[in-house]
Amino acid sequence: MYIMRIEHPVADYDRWKAAFDSDPIGRERSGVRRYRVMRAKDDPSHVMVDLEFDSVSEAEAVRAALEDPTTPLEVTHGLRVRINEVVERWRPRSINTSLRRLAYSLECVEGELFC
Repeated sequence: MYIMRIEHPVADYDRWKAAFDSDPIGRERSGVRRYRVMRAKDDPSHVMVDLEFDSVSEAEAVRAALEDPTTPLEVTHGLRVRINEVVERWRPRSINTSLRRLAYSLECVEGELFC
């Protein structure tokens, strides 16, 4: 899994968010699995966006789209873009939750359901 971290200053968050929501680079078509938008607590004009991808090639294609001169300036002004590979991920789970998920998966396979 790869995370593209985008950081940049925005003069007007609401205007930037509207441009981001209009999705000028086609996030879903480009392979973005999920995203997260953050603002610095000590500087709300500093925005960070994490875009999650399955492959580095998908992330690199989105970076290229951000560098396209036709992409709206509200979205691309002052960008700092870095592609990061997730090498470890930790999620606390109870044993019961893991067992329930496993049992559900087995039922789906044995029952030939598409879960």
